[in-house]
Amino acid sequence: MLEKMKHKRLSYAQYMELVLYDEQYGYYMKKREKIGRAGDFITTSNVANVIGHVFANLFIRLIETYDVPPHVCEIGGGTGRFAYAVLDQWQRQSPKTFSNGRYTIVEASPYHCEKQVEMLASFADHVHIVSNLTELPSSFSGIVFSNELFDAFPVHVVEKRNGQIYECFVAVEGDKLVEQYAPLENEEIAQYLAERNIDLVDGQRFEVPLAMKTFIFQLNDAIERAIIFTVDYGYTDEEWKHPLRRQGSLRGYYHHQLINDPLRYPGDMDITTHVQWDALRFYGEQVGWTFTHLWRQDEFLLKAGIFNQLIDHDDPDPFSEKSRYNRAIRSLVMSDIGSAFQVMVQQKKMNIPILT
Repeated sequence: MLEKMKHKRLSYAQYMELVLYDEQYGYYMKKREKIGRAGDFITTSNVANVIGHVFANLFIRLIETYDVPPHVCEIGGGTGRFAYAVLDQWQRQSPKTFSNGRYTIVEASPYHCEKQVEMLASFADHVHIVSNLTELPSSFSGIVFSNELFDAFPVHVVEKRNGQIYECFVAVEGDKLVEQYAPLENEEIAQYLAERNIDLVDGQRFEVPLAMKTFIFQLNDAIERAIIFTVDYGYTDEEWKHPLRRQGSLRGYYHHQLINDPLRYPGDMDITTHVQWDALRFYGEQVGWTFTHLWRQDEFLLKAGIFNQLIDHDDPDPFSEKSRYNRAIRSLVMSDIGSAFQVMVQQKKMNIPILT
């Protein structure tokens, strides 16, 4: 990895693209467990099958009540566990709409594609796995869902010093990675800061999600009509101004440990940053999407009827499958994980009440 970077100065976005997505070195591209106890992090969609069941109920209501086309597109499907939970619930609860239903996963990781094929083998007739948005069926209409997608997108990093904006870079010195700084010259970054009215204070670092901005335009080109669900962790414009966030949010996760230095364990560590929710709304509105709402995840799940998923049982064993399932439900609305995540809903050429 270091050999490939020698004699180069990479922007943080280029560095993240290399260590996360490079075919040879990229963390997400390697054939190894990343999600769950054996990996480096846990996603909320992998907490039992609860999240999948709750969203399946919502998707079914939208399809049955509002004639939303029965086509779900999940972007970044991970192991396929969320898709399995949705498809299983959909088949049992609404067999008529399921018979005409399609579930497309957009997945760049060959390793995760293999996992998804294995996980979803029983639903093979309804599942289509593609590597990028251009492979979606033409004029896609339906439901778009992602969970912890944008937090893994490459970002540029800037810092204000003595009244001037600098871009932060990554370089190799000897046998280690170091940061370097140069006055901002990237016009796309400058445009982002200007159009988003980003005003930094001295000493403040800030992540610039140009890849997310580009992706929104690409997704818009790939869909005709859709309800777009984005589940992730992030902050609004007001929240990122808080003094506690002046060092930015770029960090790593390695064997379930939070690593504040994103230059450690290159290629062997997940790197993530908090999503800028107002940027997602802003660029969505630029391409014509209507903003519906931004909920805290626990609030969203309660409104979506998560407690209806509780299973009645008399099993005293706290480690039984039913007990674990009920405990997972409570953890999603009563623990920190419920308040740390948010759910944003946007719509393209639709105007449908989501939680009524």
